Amino acid sequence: MKQVVKMTPNGIVSTHNDTTIHLDPKKGTGNGITFVSHAHIDHLHKQNGGIVLTSKQTSEIAKLRGYAIENYSEEYENFSMIDAGHILGAKGLLFGDGIFYTGDISIRERAFMKGAKVPKCKVLITECTFGMPEYVFPKIEDTVKRVNEIISDSYSRGKPVILLGYELGKAQILSYLFSHWEPYYHDSVKRVNDIYRKFGIGLPDSKGHSEAEGAGLLDKKPWVMIAPNLSGKNAFVQHMKSRYDAITVGFSGWAQSPRFAFARQHDYSIPLSDHCDYNELLQLVKDCNPEKIYTVHGFVEEFASDLVKMGYDARPLTENALDDYF
Repeated sequence: MKQVVKMTPNGIVSTHNDTTIHLDPKKGTGNGITFVSHAHIDHLHKQNGGIVLTSKQTSEIAKLRGYAIENYSEEYENFSMIDAGHILGAKGLLFGDGIFYTGDISIRERAFMKGAKVPKCKVLITECTFGMPEYVFPKIEDTVKRVNEIISDSYSRGKPVILLGYELGKAQILSYLFSHWEPYYHDSVKRVNDIYRKFGIGLPDSKGHSEAEGAGLLDKKPWVMIAPNLSGKNAFVQHMKSRYDAITVGFSGWAQSPRFAFARQHDYSIPLSDHCDYNELLQLVKDCNPEKIYTVHGFVEEFASDLVKMGYDARPLTENALDDYF
């Protein structure tokens, strides 16, 4: 049985016997099997044919974001989608003779999100966004404690607080973890939260920022709002700070390391990610126990080098690498 894995200008392609599998391609392919792991914009594209594997949740969220995924399937022959623990509907893919592609993945439980339970495999294609030792994130309970302290201190001074994280994924985690503050939502976050509730995620409903401001509710300080990951220079953030004297708290895994500063002109930067940290990536590899590992997306050279030192057959999957047959 011949299998090939290679990186192309359109993303990762695997050939299994006579079947071509496109893993999160950058644009529509029109042939073979296309796997769409989740609905972040950098993983979506306009489809133009072929068989599409994705989850119902990903299809619904993609539609909200302007990407209609037509005629998709959640099951197909010997392909198994694995919960990736990244965002709602995110999947990895197990296929061929034991190939597992993680997509974006987290094995850590966060609020309502369960960590991925990865399968044993012969070949592992893993993201390594945070594949450097300095990216080891705090425990979620420590993060919650820290943020509650910031909000309490701000409230004591009559100042509202805006918690900023990606509008799809992190904003819903923040909405859940800090629901006891009865937050308002940025309009874009509210739209995504509505889809999460449709799929049974227990996020409280609340007013969007336009409605709340129009009704004069934001003048009744203090309050908490969940907003997208906007920089301090963004017009919305500047308006909220100048009119309401709001405190901003930005959330990103990049906030963990001073070498790669998460500097978006926020008052506070808190490490929080929907990806595996370095130690979790190592645990993922151990749990999969693969014979061969390809690293993609992130610190591919550094993480592959660390794995080789640990005795694994690992290398980055890059466009200039030769096709790999096994």
